[in-house]
Amino acid sequence: MAHPKSRISKQRKRKRRTHLKAAVPQLAVCKTTGETHRYHRAYFVDGDMYYKGQVIVKGAEEDED
Repeated sequence: MAHPKSRISKQRKRKRRTHLKAAVPQLAVCKTTGETHRYHRAYFVDGDMYYKGQVIVKGAEEDED
């Protein structure tokens, strides 16, 4: 097993790890609804769930009684 000659300080270790950041998610605009959403994710518009511009789950319709 490898044994380090000297201990790496907390500051030096943390400087090296600062470059691991979360990337900004990519956004797309639906051609059907015009809604902005994340790539490869389902999204809701007016109670309906869409994926790739197609309705996946129809929302509950309200009665006008």
